[in-house]
Amino acid sequence: MYHVRFRMISCALALLGSLAIPVDGYAAEDAQWLLQTSLYTKHFHADLDHNDKQNLLGLEYQRADRWVVGASVFDNSFHQPSQYFYFGKLFRPLEAAPLLHLKLTGGLLHGYKNEYRDKIPLNSYGIAPVIIPAIGLSGKHVSGEINLFGFAGVIVTIGVLF
Repeated sequence: MYHVRFRMISCALALLGSLAIPVDGYAAEDAQWLLQTSLYTKHFHADLDHNDKQNLLGLEYQRADRWVVGASVFDNSFHQPSQYFYFGKLFRPLEAAPLLHLKLTGGLLHGYKNEYRDKIPLNSYGIAPVIIPAIGLSGKHVSGEINLFGFAGVIVTIGVLF
């Protein structure tokens, strides 16, 4: 199973690397990477099967124009290895609060299998489209977020920016 995860991470890193190439009107020195992990997870509805320790590890590339692309590996709500490949946009809506950001990502989620396959919508082929909204605070070197995963719960992440 880990060789499959390694291949998926390798493909995601290749994709991320290709998006790091500067394009016209884009200042590469303003781009940054975010390496993050999960701190806390809370499901909205108690279920003995739920896993509240995702062991998330994510890597995200943030362009200067605030478009983002990323990948994360984690243990899903039912202790199954899972992956999320996404792109999205980071927003800084308040000039008075420059550390505050909103982020909206969308992508493909893989990993909900067997009896848990129907726990997420549109997962008929083992890969489901998802949208993840987040609110966070980010400074020069650290970023923290609260991510909403569907109507199921929230996950709090922290990461380093470089």
